[in-house]
Amino acid sequence: MAATEETEAEPGPTGADPLGDPLLRTRFALPGRPATFLRRPRLVRHLDQALRTPLTVVGGSAGAGKTLLVADWAARLPQPVAWLTCDPADRAPGVFWAYLLEALRSAGLDVAGPADGSRVDRRTLTRLAAALERRDHTAVVVLDAFDEVTSPEIAEQLEFVLHHAGRGLRLVLVTRTEPLLPLHRYRTSGEMTEIPDAELAFTPGEAHELLSRHGLHLPPNTVRSLVERTGGWAAGLRLCALAARQGADPDTYVQRFEAAHSGVADYLLAEVLDRQTPGTQDMLLRISVLDRCCPELADALTSRTGAGAALAALHRENAFVRYLGQSWYGLHPLFAEILRARLRERSPGLEPELHSRAAHWLRDSGALSEALTQGAAAGDWEFAAGALVEDLALGQLFTGPRTPDLSGLFARMSPDATGPAPELVRAARELDRRDLTHGLARLRRTGEDLARDGAQPPQALLGHALLEALAARLTGSPGRAEEAAERARDLRPDIPAQLLDEHPELTALLLTHLGAVRLWAGRFEDARSALSAVTGGPGGAATALPRWEALGHLALIDQLHGWSARAEHKAQAAAGQAERHGLPQRSGAGLGPLVLAALRIDRDELGEAEALLDAADLCRPAAEDPVTEAVRTLTRGRLHLAMGDAAAALAAAETVVRAAVGSPWAQDQSALLAAGAHRAQGRPELARKVVERAACHRTACAVEAARASLAEGEPERALALVDELPESGGPGPAVTVRAALVRAEALQATGEEAPARRLLADALLDGRRERLRRPFREAEPWIRPLLRAGRLRELAEGWLLSAPPAEAGPGHGTVRHRATVTIATGRPPDLVVEELSARERDVLFALAEMMSTEEIAAELHVSVNTVKTHLKSIYRKLAVSRRADAVRRARDLRLL
Repeated sequence: MAATEETEAEPGPTGADPLGDPLLRTRFALPGRPATFLRRPRLVRHLDQALRTPLTVVGGSAGAGKTLLVADWAARLPQPVAWLTCDPADRAPGVFWAYLLEALRSAGLDVAGPADGSRVDRRTLTRLAAALERRDHTAVVVLDAFDEVTSPEIAEQLEFVLHHAGRGLRLVLVTRTEPLLPLHRYRTSGEMTEIPDAELAFTPGEAHELLSRHGLHLPPNTVRSLVERTGGWAAGLRLCALAARQGADPDTYVQRFEAAHSGVADYLLAEVLDRQTPGTQDMLLRISVLDRCCPELADALTSRTGAGAALAALHRENAFVRYLGQSWYGLHPLFAEILRARLRERSPGLEPELHSRAAHWLRDSGALSEALTQGAAAGDWEFAAGALVEDLALGQLFTGPRTPDLSGLFARMSPDATGPAPELVRAARELDRRDLTHGLARLRRTGEDLARDGAQPPQALLGHALLEALAARLTGSPGRAEEAAERARDLRPDIPAQLLDEHPELTALLLTHLGAVRLWAGRFEDARSALSAVTGGPGGAATALPRWEALGHLALIDQLHGWSARAEHKAQAAAGQAERHGLPQRSGAGLGPLVLAALRIDRDELGEAEALLDAADLCRPAAEDPVTEAVRTLTRGRLHLAMGDAAAALAAAETVVRAAVGSPWAQDQSALLAAGAHRAQGRPELARKVVERAACHRTACAVEAARASLAEGEPERALALVDELPESGGPGPAVTVRAALVRAEALQATGEEAPARRLLADALLDGRRERLRRPFREAEPWIRPLLRAGRLRELAEGWLLSAPPAEAGPGHGTVRHRATVTIATGRPPDLVVEELSARERDVLFALAEMMSTEEIAAELHVSVNTVKTHLKSIYRKLAVSRRADAVRRARDLRLL
């Protein structure tokens, strides 16, 4: 036979393989693409890299769409492509090479093949590689279904040709399994393009387009749900689409799609399960009850060994088994669903046993959360609740990343589950929902059962102590909380230290409840001690909720003592804690925003205070603990009083009085609010009587009593009250500034003007540091004349006195400010809360242009409610109540 020009080897027959069988021409043809085929640009762009690397591997499971992807790409290339669909017969090297060389000929390359079907000599391969390397144009060769080629000899020969062909050959392998070629070398050198199974998965957008091509126009949520369920598997989406088109309501069909009774099941069972050995089939059926498994767990479910090798092989074969890392594997969700249905058919009643066996293995291995899930699936609620309590994880029902899952899990607990552990779990869920009627009764009964049964583990007793502390917090019962804390301290030595270290949330929760009850009882320093232990304890998601609550309570303690800056810092830290750990519905809830609102009132930023309170109300739970409830009502009452609604403030004070039995500080704060309301209504004598009871031990109450005395025309009595202020507690500026102003006013009333001015100067200095404008607003009538000139005016300018913008200095974007009205006008300077913020100025300019609220919101890209909040603040700061007045006033002040 004559040698060809390129290989100088004897050509083999072109119509038959070396064994004499005819060549099947269909194996050289590019597969056709159906009318519904969807070209996905992201994959095409990735596949284009195949022209720049010697080797490309498109690996994926059956039905992943890999063949159609490569066929469509190859059909659009400008140069010819040698396409070969591999076959089990290709295990003989001579047959494989005969077909491959014929594929090359079909693409326009004149090459010769081996004469002996049993082997392929190195001479043939060398000359083929040399011929390819000398070509002017690169040859693209696609070997589809390459997983059918299992001969190491063929893989070695193919790698030899690929290596020595250089730029003359670009080899694309389409396969379910990882090829036997030395892929690590190509990966390391960057000479390999790889499109794995995960990349072949359809995105929701691609799935929507694919379904549309099948005539299905489904809502985005339905499509996303289908993609999640199928894992984006191409064949699953197409089979589902074909089945859905047969029904009257495709949307409903897709939502209720039963994979186990569809063409998808037939496909997967035939293409994946039935190809496995009986032992591997049994293992797949058994592990289908798990979200993930490792070889040891699979062995436990099968009562055999060798699962590790089987799982690794399935993963390599892309047999819908995914490697999750750390020796853990997971089944494709649709495959697992179908396998579970097959398991129920083949072995009725086995599934609960497998769940139970997995639950015990997982708990023994330290995977508690998965053990609980499996125990619940087995219907073994005594095991699940017992594991939660005995592993000291009861606190995870309240805090931590697993809280929503655990709460939902135990919401399904059967009423037939009995015993202390299930009852503790039920009590925990009821108390967490603030269902005191059922939660307290169940907790009492569980305590009696635990007391009767001396064999209960100390973990159960500690869990009961935690719930007792929570119950004490919710009912405002300090004695009950202290007793629970004492019992918890006594139990700690009996519990393994490792368990305590693994579950810091339990201790953090207990201390938070204890601190909250101590605060309710007015034992501020004891409360601070317990709460500080929480904030200074272990961090992380597990203790995020108690740290958030502890910071809010510590902020409240500082605010009640008048330390505004400290309170603000802790409240903001609490908000950061909520945001950082994604605490659900927490960022605007709790004590933090209420404390910040109270601080805004002291700064006379009433619009901001109202916005904070409104946002907190939106996050308000159905029932709150007494501390939060009292603070919410008191702060709203203070806001009413600052806005001139004394009647609403008085009603708020009366509400707290009725609810705050057993809470000295709440009673005192309600007395302060009531006194302010009475004084605003022109009843100073009644105001003084309301707070006189607390004046001897609460500085703020003594100051309020003194203010009432001044209103009664009794400056000497006012001086006596403020001169004998209680010293305990070390009040902060929010209290001492008010005390200084009252003393100064009393001195001025008795003719001692110089000391009064000195006290006012001190108050201005302290007030400026913490932006305490409200005390000065309350004292405005008598201090207004003193701020007209001199040192006192200098101390008030820039933060307390209104100051319209002056001309900006050269090169500066900001403006300097000066007092609104000069003394020459004979009109006293105006006291204002603060300068307009940048966003408030934007709203003001829009007002001047006669824009509506909706138009302003659209212009500034904010909500209408946000614009309304800014308008309220602008009206208050400009002392107006209408838009036109606001614009007129702003022009008078040269703000426009």
